[in-house]
Amino acid sequence: MSATGETDAMVVMGGSIRALPVVVACFEFGFMGGSMGSVVGERFVRGVQTALEQKLPFICITATGGARMQEGLLSLMQMAKTTAMIARLADARLPFISVLTDPTMGGVSASFAFLGDVVVAEPKALIGFAGRG
Repeated sequence: MSATGETDAMVVMGGSIRALPVVVACFEFGFMGGSMGSVVGERFVRGVQTALEQKLPFICITATGGARMQEGLLSLMQMAKTTAMIARLADARLPFISVLTDPTMGGVSASFAFLGDVVVAEPKALIGFAGRG
C-alpha cells in the first residue's frame, strides 16, 4: 500500500505492553481485504517462531475476509501452517491472545483466530466462516 509502504496484509513486530515483552501480528484490511495468502502465512509463522525463541506471548489482531482465493491451494495451506504454529506455542506453554476485529471471516476464523488461549472481539464485529446469507 502506498500510504504505509507495506507489501502484504500482515505486519509483525515486537514490543511491550506495560513492560511485558510481546510479539504482535496485525492484519491490514486495506490490503486485499486483509486476506491470508502465502506471505501472510509466512509472516505469522516467523512471528510465532520469534515468540518461541524469546519465550514471549504472541498476540494476533485480525481484520480479514479470509483466505486469499487468488492464490488457490497455496492460500488454503496457510490455514494448516498457522494452526500448527499455534500448537507449538501451546506445547511451549506460551500464551496466544487472539483479538478479533470487524470483520474476521473465512479461512482465518476457521484456522487460528478461534484458537487463542484468550479470544476477545470488538463489539458488533462481523465474525464467522461464511458471509451473510
